[in-house]
Amino acid sequence: DASDSVLIVCNFTPVLREYYRLGVPEAGSYRELLNTDAAHYGGGNHGNLGVVSTETIPSHGRQQSIYITLPPLSTIVFKHDA
Repeated sequence: DASDSVLIVCNFTPVLREYYRLGVPEAGSYRELLNTDAAHYGGGNHGNLGVVSTETIPSHGRQQSIYITLPPLSTIVFKHDA
């Protein structure tokens, strides 16, 4: 669907980033579509348990934000659940 958008987050460092706050465009929940650190891909299986919810805490110029676990040397793709 052309109206859908995804949020792509990359960690190019070898350091696990827990409780990383990230500003997002819309309130609600964000479903983890892809996590390259998943055991399925041979990773360490660090992640966000499939979904994260927003908080009304400004970050990165946005009024809503999420806390995520960002595994080392990984890419995570989130999609807003309408």
